[in-house]
Amino acid sequence: MSRKVPEERYRKTFSYRFKTWLEGTKDPFLGQVEMHRQEAPPESGEERARRERDEENLRARVYDLEHNFEMRIFNRVYRVFSILFCIFLVVMLLAAVSDLPAFGRGENPVNNEVAQRYIEEGLEETGAVNIVTGMILDYRAFDTLGESHVLFIATCTVLILLRRDGEEEQREGRDNDRLYEPKDDVILQTAARVLVPPILLFGIYIILAGHLGPGGGFSGGAVIGAGLILYLNAFGFAKTERFFTARTYRRTSFCALACYSLAKSYSFYTGANHIESVIPLGTPGAILSSGLILVLNICVGVVVAGTMYTFYVMFRKGGY
Repeated sequence: MSRKVPEERYRKTFSYRFKTWLEGTKDPFLGQVEMHRQEAPPESGEERARRERDEENLRARVYDLEHNFEMRIFNRVYRVFSILFCIFLVVMLLAAVSDLPAFGRGENPVNNEVAQRYIEEGLEETGAVNIVTGMILDYRAFDTLGESHVLFIATCTVLILLRRDGEEEQREGRDNDRLYEPKDDVILQTAARVLVPPILLFGIYIILAGHLGPGGGFSGGAVIGAGLILYLNAFGFAKTERFFTARTYRRTSFCALACYSLAKSYSFYTGANHIESVIPLGTPGAILSSGLILVLNICVGVVVAGTMYTFYVMFRKGGY
């Protein structure tokens, strides 16, 4: 039988040091580097006057944009090239539009064999009963991979722009996320206890059954994200962060995108080289069918759910 190790003794073990290093919670330079507070060097009155004069000359020659000759030339050239680029872009777009076929013509791309191939042979080639899911996650799966990466990059951008420093929030007293909200709202919390579990289960069902009927990773992930947002509004960050934090989002999104990329790279490699894939399509209509589409739906759902929740958290508080 194992016994509980005291915390002081556990902190001295290799497993604890390895865990802190792996999670990045410990600064390896803290306490290991000699640091001294820097002080301004002493200067005489003549040196101070010369430094102030140099600073004035620097502001007059470099930062005075109105009287800076180089900046005036740059601004004029920038405006001219901006106008030329806009004109070039408009001409290119008009030329491209002028070459498009007339609306309703029989040889238009909308009437070619691609749509017919999706409808007539989609079930046999993808194994998905839902033709839309088979098209999005099989025929055009790389396009969907790009859309998932766009969501992840957009979330990273929002994190960079809106994230606040936790220590600064504590100093300014902004760490209480329910300061301007009803505290212990019985109606909201009771409704959340009743609705959140069915919402999450329904979102999971939409993801898992996306290849069998209407649904999929995007819609199911949106439902799960809405359930997480409702739970957050009812119970606050303290309880929500017990199971979903910024680290959780980063890890789940990375794993989902990596799994999606590896799965479609495998399918693309086998298909492009006419190699028989070892992944069976299964029986159409069964939950374990359609090859890798079920796995890809799960990956997309994880990314969409985390993105929705992270967007809301960033715009509301600026951090988890």
